[in-house]
Amino acid sequence: MNKIKVLILLSILLVAFLLDIALGSVHIPLKEVIKALFNPDSGNDTWVYIIEKIRVPKALTAIIVGCGLSVSGLQMQTLFRNPLAGPEVLGVTAGASLGVALVMLSAGSITSLYTIKELGISGSWLIILVSSLGAGLIMLLIVSISSSLKDNVIVLIVGVMIGSITFSVISIWQYFSTPELIKDYLLWTFGSLGGVTGSQLLILSIVVSIGLLISFLSSKLLDALLLGDNYARSMGLTVKRARILIIGSTSILAGGITAFCGPIGFIGIAVPHLARALFNTSSHRVLIPACCLIGTVLMLICDIVSQISGSQTVLPINVITSLVGAPVVIWIIVGSTKLKGF
Repeated sequence: MNKIKVLILLSILLVAFLLDIALGSVHIPLKEVIKALFNPDSGNDTWVYIIEKIRVPKALTAIIVGCGLSVSGLQMQTLFRNPLAGPEVLGVTAGASLGVALVMLSAGSITSLYTIKELGISGSWLIILVSSLGAGLIMLLIVSISSSLKDNVIVLIVGVMIGSITFSVISIWQYFSTPELIKDYLLWTFGSLGGVTGSQLLILSIVVSIGLLISFLSSKLLDALLLGDNYARSMGLTVKRARILIIGSTSILAGGITAFCGPIGFIGIAVPHLARALFNTSSHRVLIPACCLIGTVLMLICDIVSQISGSQTVLPINVITSLVGAPVVIWIIVGSTKLKGF
C-alpha cells in the first residue's frame, strides 16, 4: 500500500514540477517545456532561456525548501515531543533571521543581501553560516530551558516568547537602520524562491543535502527519543549527544533555507502530520522520505498558486504557505488528542 502512495506522490510531484515551469507571467505550453528540458536546441530560444535560467532554478529551490523545512519540522516535533513544534513556532526561524539581520543591517549597504550574493561562493557561505548559527543558538537555548520543564505546552510557549524577543531585537535594529537597508530586509522577510540561482543554488543544495543525510542517519535516534529520554537511555543512547546531532541538523536545514529564501512558515509544522496521517507510522525511516515527498509537492503547489498566470504579479511565498498550512495547524489543535506518535 505504501508503494502505491509513493508512486502517486511521485506522479503528483512530476505534474507539479512541469506546471510550475509552464505557468507564470509568460505561459509556456507543456509540450514546449518538455522539449526545452530534454532537447533545448530544438525549442523557442526565448522560452528555453526563461525555463533554464528562471523557472527550473525556482522549481528546484521549491523542492529543496520543501524537503529541508519538512524534515527540520519533523525533527523538532520528535525532539520536543510536541505536535505543534516547528522552526517558526519555536523561534528557530527567528534565530536564523537574526543572523541574516546581523549581516544585512549592521554595517551599511556593503553588507546588503544583494552585495553578499554578488560576492559569489564566499558571500553565500557567509549568509548561510550566520543564519545557521542564529538558528542553532536559539535551539540550544530552548533545549536547555525545556530540560527542566515537563509540560510540552509550556515548552511551546517558551519557544514562542523567545521568538518574540528575537524579533523585537530585530525590530529595534531596523528602527536605527537606514531606509534602504530596511527595505532590503523587509523584502527578504516576505520569502522568495526566485532569487536563488547559479552558485547560490548549488551551495543551498549541498547544505540541505548534508542536513538531510544527517537526519536520515539519525532515524534510530529519533525513534528512541520519541519514546522518551528514559527509554532512549535504556537502549544505550547518549541523549545529550543525540540532541546536539539533531539540533545541528535542524539548524543547517532551517538556517540554510531561511538565509536565501527568507522565513517560510507552516511547512515545517504541517507536513510531518500529513506524512504520519498518510503513511500511518511513527518510524522516521519512513517519515523522513515521506516528508521530503509531501513537502516538495506542497511547496511546488504553493509556488504555482503564488504566480498569477498572465500577469507580472508574484505573491510572496510566505503568504501562500500560511494559507495552506494554517488550516492543517487548526486540524492539529482540534484533533490533538487523536494524533499518533505523541
